[in-house]
Amino acid sequence: MNVVVVESPAKAKTINKYLGPGYTVLASFGHIRDLPAKDGSVRPDEDFEMSWEVDSASAKRMKDIADAVKASDGLILATDPDREGEAISWHVLDVLKKKKVLGDKPVQRVVFNAITKSAVLDAMRNPRDIDTALVDAYLARRALDYLVGFNLSPVLWRKLPGARSAGRVQSVSLRLVCDRESEIERFVSEEYWNLSALLKTPRGDEFEARLVSAEGQRLQPKAIGNGEEANRLKTLLEGASYRVESVEAKPTRRNPSPPFTTSTLQQAASSKLGFSASRTMQVAQKLYEGIDIGGETVGLITYMRTDGVQMAPEAIDEARRAVAEQFGERYVPEKPRIYSTKAKNAQEAHEAIRPTSFDRTPDQVKRFLDPDQLRLYDLVWKRGIASQMASAEIERTTVEIEADNGGNKAGLRATGSVIRFDGFIAAYTDQKEDGEQSDDGDDDRRLPEINAKEAVAKQKVNATQHFTEPPPRYSEASLIKKMEELGIGRPSTYAATLATLRDREYITIDKRKLIPEAKGRLVTAFLESFFTRYVEYDFTADLEEKLDKISAGDLDWKQVLRDFWKDFFAQIEDTKELRVTNVLDALNEELAPLVFPKREDGGDPRMCQVCGTGKLSLKLGKFGAFVGCSNYPDCNYTRQLSADNGSDADAAVSNEPQSLGKDPHTGEEITLRSGRFGPYVQRGDGKEAKRASLPKGWTPASIDHEKALALLSLPRDIGQHPETGKMISAGIGRYGPFLLHDGGYANLETVEDVFSIGLNRAVTVIADKASKGPGGRSRGTPAALKTLGDHPEGGPITVRDGKYGPYVNWGKVNATLPKGKAADSVTMEEALVLIAEKASKTPAKGKAPAKAKAAKTTKAAKSDDAKAAKPKAKAAAKPKTASKAKKA
Repeated sequence: MNVVVVESPAKAKTINKYLGPGYTVLASFGHIRDLPAKDGSVRPDEDFEMSWEVDSASAKRMKDIADAVKASDGLILATDPDREGEAISWHVLDVLKKKKVLGDKPVQRVVFNAITKSAVLDAMRNPRDIDTALVDAYLARRALDYLVGFNLSPVLWRKLPGARSAGRVQSVSLRLVCDRESEIERFVSEEYWNLSALLKTPRGDEFEARLVSAEGQRLQPKAIGNGEEANRLKTLLEGASYRVESVEAKPTRRNPSPPFTTSTLQQAASSKLGFSASRTMQVAQKLYEGIDIGGETVGLITYMRTDGVQMAPEAIDEARRAVAEQFGERYVPEKPRIYSTKAKNAQEAHEAIRPTSFDRTPDQVKRFLDPDQLRLYDLVWKRGIASQMASAEIERTTVEIEADNGGNKAGLRATGSVIRFDGFIAAYTDQKEDGEQSDDGDDDRRLPEINAKEAVAKQKVNATQHFTEPPPRYSEASLIKKMEELGIGRPSTYAATLATLRDREYITIDKRKLIPEAKGRLVTAFLESFFTRYVEYDFTADLEEKLDKISAGDLDWKQVLRDFWKDFFAQIEDTKELRVTNVLDALNEELAPLVFPKREDGGDPRMCQVCGTGKLSLKLGKFGAFVGCSNYPDCNYTRQLSADNGSDADAAVSNEPQSLGKDPHTGEEITLRSGRFGPYVQRGDGKEAKRASLPKGWTPASIDHEKALALLSLPRDIGQHPETGKMISAGIGRYGPFLLHDGGYANLETVEDVFSIGLNRAVTVIADKASKGPGGRSRGTPAALKTLGDHPEGGPITVRDGKYGPYVNWGKVNATLPKGKAADSVTMEEALVLIAEKASKTPAKGKAPAKAKAAKTTKAAKSDDAKAAKPKAKAAAKPKTASKAKKA
């Protein structure tokens, strides 16, 4: 009997069926050990010796594996066919060697790109040894990510309070998002005009032609810069006669794209399906590991973490047969299509992502898949089969027209295209991302019959005003595309890197666009100012290239670490002399558009609008950065720093106390103010003044004298409890609106309840809380605001409002909505993504299998960069030695 080790239990179950009784297949559940999240796990002074730690759950699994190996004839390591899979096998083998359970038993490494019976059995017939070069590349990457995360993050904590972490790939990805935001802020919109004429042929057909030249000069795009020039040219066209100079029809061919790689799958799933990168990988993992199809569990797609764009020869042959059967012989190209990757530093040797069998059409398997699985499989199948189909044959027509107005001439052009043979388009067409420009322009329009040298009649001349637009913010898909172009990160790191940026609250996602938070921009500006080299795109890509050379056996991994650490450690040491004033000066300069936006009155953006003499500057406090006046404490003007700074800046006058009237009982002035932590109301002045923050959902514009009085009157006494005789009061606390009775709290539904709830209902709410016992929820599950429909696995999905804000609920899974996402705007698709992401992070309980699998999928997809960027705040990292760290 042989022991076979794979990553996941789902994979183990499927492979066990293929191999039969002579094998025991066990799962490691991903990585079994990692570098402890504390200082000293990688020791540069000891030539980068590394300490590994097995967590308690993995220790139990390794004991089971070790016990099985003791009674076995041999060990077969069958983890995934990439660098991470090789590393997992190496870790398992290393632990088993230390347990001394192997003896002289044979150890073999097998890899398969698809979980099908033929692929697995073929791999078993062709074992090999562990690839030490791939393991070395993993060790180098892991050490680099640890050294950056555990040495750079403490610098951020000391010099930039509120910042949470930095990472080798994470910080460069964040810089891309922040640089795009800076481009948008610096962008100055320019006016331009387009002119076109609606013309009619002698046969009565209308078509549109656009102005391309005038008075002997060719007009560049956006060359007409103002209305005066546009009207002059419009007058010329209004009085002109029109004649067709030439008609040119040129046949062209459009070739299909290659099958999916990890990044192109994530991009297409985002554009076509609205999936996040992490959701795409979760669904793809399930399709790869296996689906029960009529009593047989089979993997439907090949391995989904790859840079490769080529398919195996047998898969190409099967695809060509399927094309002939599904679409006809004409759709089969004369020769098989061979693709080569264009991605910078692409290094993965395995195949592109494709169906394990093109005979399994989406229609045939749809009854076995949930909606998301079916949609993603449909995408993979269509892209895969289209990659081996004939080119689309398109006829592009260009019509040149002369307009003559008394000798003043202008040139117009009409373009269009006709698909003469759809070819691969019959199966799959690419879709542009939001904000991307189509290469075809007007070419997709159909033109009527137009003949050279014939006159055409003017129907109407249009002059339309436009303004140039800033570059669009990145979406997850376009950011992944950019990272791939630059050679930053690897396919397995993209989803985890984006998740880390969201978890650190460095970015938010609104309408699929990535928006950097103020915290993220501060971190980026700090790193660009003081660690420039380590957030440079070329430097990061060059480091990735070195890691690839290590995996190819062309570089020594320890030497790469030595070269990196020498310069990096020197840079860390230099920051010890860095003063906070140096940091603030650099950030004030780097982030001027964010911190000091232009004022409507044209005044100095840095001049304090309260005292009129102080200079505004960034300040660093315990909870992060804010804007304050240089005349503090004489002037206590402060403003929160936020990505949505326009409203903050324009509302600077609100920091000067705005009178709302007087308190009718005390006669003290009630004012509306803005402080470091947001707007608040205040009664009176000095240390004894009473203050109350505006509750969530209340805006400064909505606050009047009555609302201010109500806030300042809290807590509000409702009445005595009929059983205890003790007072029940209502208030607003850290966790939202509440009732207080006899030292116990019960949550209220809304802020408005605090001011309106009566004694009877208050007693009911308190009784409901008491019925749940200690630690029970005060108000049970909040009522559903909206029902979206049923989950593919059964049970309704609803939107509810909790004390931490709106969330989606499915069974026992509650997933908070992203910041700024309104409860009434959530779609079913968005809810499914949120629920899947939440389930992947939640320990399995009750309905464990689905959640546990999702969690394992996420774990398997985690990048080393994301792991290295999770230091514990209390474990202050030391750049080199303990004594040196204390001096820092």
